[in-house]
Amino acid sequence: DGETMRRRSVPASRLGVSAMTGAEAEDDVPLGERKTVTDFCYLLDKSKQLFNGLRDLPQYGHKQWQSYFGRTFDVYTKLWKFQQQHRQVLDTRYGLKRWQIGEVASKIGQLYYHYYLRTSETSYLNEAFSFYSAIRQRSYYYQVNKEDRSAPSASPGPDPEPRTQKPLGLSWWCVSVLLQNASGGSDPARLTALSPLQELSEEIEDYTQRFNTEDQLEWNLVLQEVAAFIEADPVVVLNDGSNSVFVTSNRLQEGSVPPLEQGMVVGQLVLADALIVGNCNNQVKFSELTVDMFRMLQALEREPVNLATQTSKQGTLEPSEKPAKRENPHKYLLYKPTFSQLYTFLSASFKELPANSVLLVYLSATGVFPASHLDYEAGPYDFGGVLTNTNRDVVNGETAQKRNQAQKEMHCLHPGDLFAFTRKPLFIIVDSSNSAAYKNFSNLFGQPLVCLLSPTVYPKSVQDQAQRGSLFTLFLYSPLLAFSSVCGVNSVRRGLWDRAQDFLQKVFRDIGQMITRSRSIDQAFLQFFGDEFLRLLLIRFVFCSAALRLHKLFRESRSFPESYPELPKQDTVESGVLQKHVLELAAMLDAQSLFWDDALESY
Repeated sequence: DGETMRRRSVPASRLGVSAMTGAEAEDDVPLGERKTVTDFCYLLDKSKQLFNGLRDLPQYGHKQWQSYFGRTFDVYTKLWKFQQQHRQVLDTRYGLKRWQIGEVASKIGQLYYHYYLRTSETSYLNEAFSFYSAIRQRSYYYQVNKEDRSAPSASPGPDPEPRTQKPLGLSWWCVSVLLQNASGGSDPARLTALSPLQELSEEIEDYTQRFNTEDQLEWNLVLQEVAAFIEADPVVVLNDGSNSVFVTSNRLQEGSVPPLEQGMVVGQLVLADALIVGNCNNQVKFSELTVDMFRMLQALEREPVNLATQTSKQGTLEPSEKPAKRENPHKYLLYKPTFSQLYTFLSASFKELPANSVLLVYLSATGVFPASHLDYEAGPYDFGGVLTNTNRDVVNGETAQKRNQAQKEMHCLHPGDLFAFTRKPLFIIVDSSNSAAYKNFSNLFGQPLVCLLSPTVYPKSVQDQAQRGSLFTLFLYSPLLAFSSVCGVNSVRRGLWDRAQDFLQKVFRDIGQMITRSRSIDQAFLQFFGDEFLRLLLIRFVFCSAALRLHKLFRESRSFPESYPELPKQDTVESGVLQKHVLELAAMLDAQSLFWDDALESY
C-alpha cells in the first residue's frame, strides 16, 4: 500500500555512516537494521509533516484542532520510544546525533506548551517544563559546533540549523519557566530555574561569537524581553534568614476562595471561556505575552494538584496521557489582534459556550478617545473604546483621531461592539486609559452582565511603572503584591508575607459577606458569585477600590476603579469595616502614613 511504499522509499544516503555509500552501503546493512532505519525515517518524516501542519490549524474553536493534535502527539510518542529502543542501530547505521534527539524532545515540549495554551490544562505546562529541563540536563546540544553546520538534519523541511537549536530551546524553556514559577513553592529545581536569564545570556553570547551570525540583534532582543519580564514584579518575597527569592503562587489554590455562607443563594453559572487581549503600547512582553496577559492567564487557573509529581519526574521524558477533566476555563490569548481577529474569536467562543456558562473578556489595551466633547445624547459608539491592532501612528501613547468628527474610530473595540454578545452571560474586565467608555453599557437582553473597569488616571509614581504592567491587573492577580507596591515596599520577608496573606484571607471573607448581604446590590454580581474564579475577581476588585480610595496619592475620582452596574459604595468599597482592614494591612507593612487614617479626611 501507499504507506509501505513511503516507508521503503528512504534514500540510501540515510542508511549508514559516511563510510558507506550508495548500493554498497545498502548491501552491507543487515535487513533488520535497514528496516529499523526505514521505520525511524518514516516516523521522523511523518512527525515533521504533522508538526508543520499545526500552524495551519484555526486558533479558535475546540473541535477543529483537537483530533489533529491527538494524531501529532501519537506519532511523536512513537518516535520518541522508537529512538530509545533502537538507539544503538540508529547511532551506527543512521548517524543519529544528540542534537537531533534534542530537536525531537524540543518539538514534544512545544506540543505540550501549545496544548496547554489551547486547553488551559496546567498538567501540559508541567510536561513542557519537564522536557525542556531534561534537554538542558542531558546537554543534547552540547556537541553542536561549526562542523554541525554542514551536517544533514535528521528531519526534512526547513528546520533551524543545529547551531540555533540550543538558544532556541533555551528561549522555549524560559517561557515554561516563567509560567511554571507562577505556581510557587520552594522546590530547589524550580528555584534554580528562576534564573534562566544568565544561562540564556551566556549561550547567546557563545552562539554569536562562534558562528558570527547575522541574527545577533534578534537574539539580544529576546534576551532583553526575558530580562524585563522576570524583573516586572515590583515586589520580591525573600526567604527568612537569607536573601534568596521565594516563589509565590498566584493561581487559585484549594481553600483560597472565601466559601459561600450556608444557605446563601447565588447563581450557578460557571466560567467556561475567557478571551485575554493585550494591546498596550510599550508594555513589557515575552513572545506574544504581555505582562498583563501573563498575570490574567494565571488568575484564571487553578494550582495544579499534581505539580510535585510532575516536577519530580524531570528527565524521564515519557509523554503522558491526557488529563480527563478540564478544571480551568478555556482561554484564548490574543496579542495585538485586529478588530476582525478579535471579533472572530469572540464569535467562536460565543457559539461554543455551553449552557449555564460565562464568557469572560479581558481587555488590556491603549485607550481610543472620541474626536470631540459630547454635547448631545451619546450612544454606545460615541465614547471611544480600546485600540485594536493597526499600523497607524500612535501619538503620546493614545491614538490620534484623523477623520470626520461624525465618523467613528474604525480600529477600536467600542462598547457597542460587545452588545451582541450580551445574549449570554458576559463578564468584562477593561484595563485601559479609556475604560470609562464601558460605563455606558446597556443590558439589552436581561442576561447577567458585569464590567470591571480600571482607573483611567494614576499618580505619576504609578504611571511611571506602567510599562511593567498595570496596577489594576496586578490587584486582580496578586492583591498583596499590588498593595505592597503602592505602599512603596520593594521586598518583603516571607514570614511577614505569610502573615499578611492570612490577614487578607480574613478581609476577603468579610468582603464576600458584604457583597452577598447587601440589599441594594445588583443581582448580576450575585449571579456570577457562584463561580470561584469570578467570586475571587469580584472580591479583589472591591479590595482594590477600597485601598486606592484611602491612599493619599489617589485623589481624583478617575483614579478609582468603577463598575457596570455600580456597586453600592457604602456596603462595599466605602464600608467602614473594610477601611479599617485596609489600614491594619498598611500598618503591618509599616506604611500607614500613606493612607488617610480617618475616612472623613479623604472627602
